[in-house]
Amino acid sequence: MSKDEDSFENESHDDLKYLLGEIGIDILLAIDSGAKNFKTIQIFTGCSISCIKGRIPVLLELDLIYKNNNDYFLTEKGIDFKKEIKNET
Repeated sequence: MSKDEDSFENESHDDLKYLLGEIGIDILLAIDSGAKNFKTIQIFTGCSISCIKGRIPVLLELDLIYKNNNDYFLTEKGIDFKKEIKNET
C-alpha cells in the first residue's frame, strides 16, 4: 500500500468519526457490545430514543451497521472502524 493510499484510509476513518460524533460512536460500540434494538441501545448508552433514531439511519447509510428484522449488527466495515477507534485509545 502506498503512502497516499494509507493517508486516504486514515482520512476516511477521521471523516466517519466526524460524521458520527461521540453519540454515533457510542451507539456503534453499544451494538458491538450486544445492544440490538432501540431500548437496549438506550440502556447501554444513556441516549434518548429520539437521539438514537436520528443516528441509526446515518450508521445504516454509512454501511457500518445492518438491520435484521428489528435487530442491528455491525457490518464488516463497522467492525474495521471499531478496531480503528479502539487502537486510537
